[in-house]
Amino acid sequence: MTETLSGPAVDAEHYRRALAVHAAGVVVITAQSGGIPVGLTATSFSSVSLDPPLVSFYVDRGSTTWPWLRSADHFAVNVLASDQAEVAARFARKGVDRFAEPTRWRPGPLGAPLLQDVSAHLICLPHETADVGDHVLVVGLVAEAHVYSAGRPLLYHQGRFGRFLAHS
Repeated sequence: MTETLSGPAVDAEHYRRALAVHAAGVVVITAQSGGIPVGLTATSFSSVSLDPPLVSFYVDRGSTTWPWLRSADHFAVNVLASDQAEVAARFARKGVDRFAEPTRWRPGPLGAPLLQDVSAHLICLPHETADVGDHVLVVGLVAEAHVYSAGRPLLYHQGRFGRFLAHS
């Protein structure tokens, strides 16, 4: 049990339920490692710094994709559009070829797979990693950024993918 200032830390189930009410943007992190395309869905993506331009995401230490991502010399952040819930679900699944049809992608300028029809691509160089709890914090230096659509983002909320609706 972990102790905090007010006593024991909250249990995992209460923690999950509390975090489920927080909406998060959805990205797919892709890379090429040993000539093999790899990728995973992340809802922990965040900007870190403007100068230098840094972004971050967390990956579970037990992820079978993490060793491949860790060995890549760069990675791409594919910012998913609101109609790409199936892409997000596919890259979150285990035991499937995430890059097979119907996934549409092309190699990027440095080789990392770039998913098609996304809102934006960020090409990143590994900057720093740190073990944090049961996850690894991955920080990337953004080398290139391309925005294709300022449309609605894909969101993750209460265990489901959804769309953003702006107040009028």
